[in-house]
Amino acid sequence: MNEKPTKDSPSREAILTFLNDAKFAARSLARSKGLVITVVLTLALGIGANAAIFSLVRGVLLRPLVNRDEDQLIFIQQTAPGISPGGVPFSVPEIQDLRASVKTLTSFGEFSTVGFTMIGLGEPQEVRAGVVDGSYFDVVGLHPVLGRLIGPQDDGPKAAGVVVLTYRYWSGTLKGDPSAIGKTVRLGGGFGDRAATIIGVLEPSIQYPTNTEIIANIVTSPHHLSATMQNGRVHRMTELFGRLAPGRDLEQARAELRAVHGAMVKAHPKEYPAQANFQIDAKLLRDQITSRARTVLLVLLAASGLVFVIACSNVANLILSRTVRREGELSIRAALGATTGALRRVLLAESLLLCGAGAMLGVLSARPLVDILAQYASRFSVRALDLTVDSSMLWVGAALAIVAAVLLAFVPRLPSADASNGISLSNGSVRITGSTNRRLRIFAVTQIAASFLLLAGASMLLKTLVALQTAQTGFDTHHVLAINVPAVSYGKTPEQIIDFYKESMRRIDALPGVNKTAFGIVVPWRDAGSFGPGFQFSADGHLRGPGEEDPRAQLRTISPGFFAALGVPIIAGRDFNQLDGQNKGPDGQNKEPVVIVSQTLAQRMFPNQDALNRHVFWTDPVMKFIPGINTTPHRIIGVTADIDDEHVVPGPCLTVYSQFEEGPIFGGRLFVHTGANPYSLVTPITRIIRGMSIDQPIERAATLEDIRAEVLTPDRLNTVVFGVFAAVALAIALVGVAGVLAFSVSARTREFGIRLAIGAQPRQLLASVIAQGAVMATAGVLAGAACGYVLMRVARSSFEDMQTPSALPVAGSVFVLLAAAVVASVLPAARAARVDVTEALRSE
Repeated sequence: MNEKPTKDSPSREAILTFLNDAKFAARSLARSKGLVITVVLTLALGIGANAAIFSLVRGVLLRPLVNRDEDQLIFIQQTAPGISPGGVPFSVPEIQDLRASVKTLTSFGEFSTVGFTMIGLGEPQEVRAGVVDGSYFDVVGLHPVLGRLIGPQDDGPKAAGVVVLTYRYWSGTLKGDPSAIGKTVRLGGGFGDRAATIIGVLEPSIQYPTNTEIIANIVTSPHHLSATMQNGRVHRMTELFGRLAPGRDLEQARAELRAVHGAMVKAHPKEYPAQANFQIDAKLLRDQITSRARTVLLVLLAASGLVFVIACSNVANLILSRTVRREGELSIRAALGATTGALRRVLLAESLLLCGAGAMLGVLSARPLVDILAQYASRFSVRALDLTVDSSMLWVGAALAIVAAVLLAFVPRLPSADASNGISLSNGSVRITGSTNRRLRIFAVTQIAASFLLLAGASMLLKTLVALQTAQTGFDTHHVLAINVPAVSYGKTPEQIIDFYKESMRRIDALPGVNKTAFGIVVPWRDAGSFGPGFQFSADGHLRGPGEEDPRAQLRTISPGFFAALGVPIIAGRDFNQLDGQNKGPDGQNKEPVVIVSQTLAQRMFPNQDALNRHVFWTDPVMKFIPGINTTPHRIIGVTADIDDEHVVPGPCLTVYSQFEEGPIFGGRLFVHTGANPYSLVTPITRIIRGMSIDQPIERAATLEDIRAEVLTPDRLNTVVFGVFAAVALAIALVGVAGVLAFSVSARTREFGIRLAIGAQPRQLLASVIAQGAVMATAGVLAGAACGYVLMRVARSSFEDMQTPSALPVAGSVFVLLAAAVVASVLPAARAARVDVTEALRSE
């Protein structure tokens, strides 16, 4: 009795048909092991790179924050493009005005970044801390994993000092020690010291705007409680977070913030000069956190996409070449009744097997690649540090494999029962029709074009890195050791702090191999931005134009011998000496305060004049909030060569150097110039300083050369990452060009034999094949240049800081690609030149 067909019979039949096709494809591929290995490895590169990059992009840009109701959490930023390229923090009066008037936000959270010396939790150390108000943690929506967080009960000048440890610091530095809760630590800084109790550990979260070790309440920073901080509208050092009110959206909050801020600016014209162009804006915190990494990751995603295109084009060439060689087999199957659909299914089965194997290998290789790329991306976003690999990598790999398989299955043209579609076999020789030849060349040109884009980008980054690394700094970077020795003011007067540094320098100078030790408050490049855009100042005879502000200069406190320690010449006048700080009046201020200025400042303020014995003085309103600052005129006793400690590529800089005894003493860095190995001095210097004060932190000892290398790490990583992409792309593309030419040579064996038989010289055939390779490379370069131009135009509309690449990287990329294409053409060309005439003619 016959069984009735069931409803799922057609699908079952389709599955059986596909399994049969897959078995046939596996047997067919088993006879082409070289092809299988090449295709699988090539696809693994393309799929693995894209799976890894997508995981990175998803983890950094798309993954939700742990913060409660993150769609309601905003970051409020004030800017003043006229005086600072970045954001400008808020002052307490500004925050009070916003709290009183803005109704689209339910609450505000305050966050100030402060450097503390922390004693009482292991080794004395310098820590970066966030100082927050009692509403901060409720606003940002975070929770503790141990203990509790800072709340409203911890506000006010009479509250006890409390500290919350960040999860990364607690789990890393303290190795997750639960006994840290309840311990008392001492927090010291430039404005005094306070004791504080550790009350909790914060859950793992994104630390913004600064990566910190601890978060403390306001009372731990005496300066935050001072009248100058509370009343000074221009004393800006607080970042601001907000939470949207129910039913309100970001655009409404922006509009209200701008209205309130505009009224504030109008009401206080002196504090908001027109030239500064003060503005206010708000973004969702998630968008603010990812803004710096977005451009880098999207460019990285585009680069990996180009590698995938190159890999697929290369594999398409191999598959197309193999299909031409299988024309006899496919023609026989077509003649026996196989439909075009049946033949296409066979090719699809082969492609799926190849692409599936490539995807599996690619996903396996992507896992360690994600770890490497996460370390790279962490330079641009702290979110990358917490990146984890999830199932997204698997489905990205599967999706790319399916895309590649479909593409490869439909690349070849198939024969029908009555035609070969222009591809035929005669006695085993291969002949390529114009259609097939064009496809092969188009895929090769595509590879070259994509490689050109990557190579030009990598060349541009390399040129930038070389310029940064070869820039002349103006001082001796190899023989100067910089050490962070922050001031510990607990139980010490300002005079005792200065005496401590003086005695430290005296003892270090006595060590063998030490030429000079000096004090400064900023380590070049590493501490860049510590004092913002600088402070307004003026000088004898300086007149401001209408609507102009006074110029800004950086303030640096140094000891005598600072310039000698760094190898910087004094162009005119003299250095500070011990007598400069001893001529003080009854008020403790120097009777005749003196300064040294940079060459650019002297030339700008006193053009065509001698700056010595002229005077400069601070006019910035912020200066009245900094203890120890003397705003009376200071006599210039020396002019030194510019020291640009903010930028790796130095530029003109306005700097005023204050003498050691006058201050202010913020931070504390010692610079040791030596003719010996600088790192051999770290241990004896540590022993000397700890012998003087057991509680003194001594950290981050490094030569200026190594500090510059550390600062350049993001640029170096950019170059290496994109250089690797470009190298992989170039290698795949050149293999593709060589493969196309080799296949062309094998198909033209009879033609070459005839040409040699009628008198052509082997070198002519050699030149002909090399010329084909050069023509494909040239076409690829032109196509890549056109695509690059279009992409640049599109990118400029999205990224304001996008710059057009200079001619040198582009020309270098063109030369490398053309030269490499010629080299790749040599082997097939040599094979053409060695064709045996008799064998070539006999093959027909």
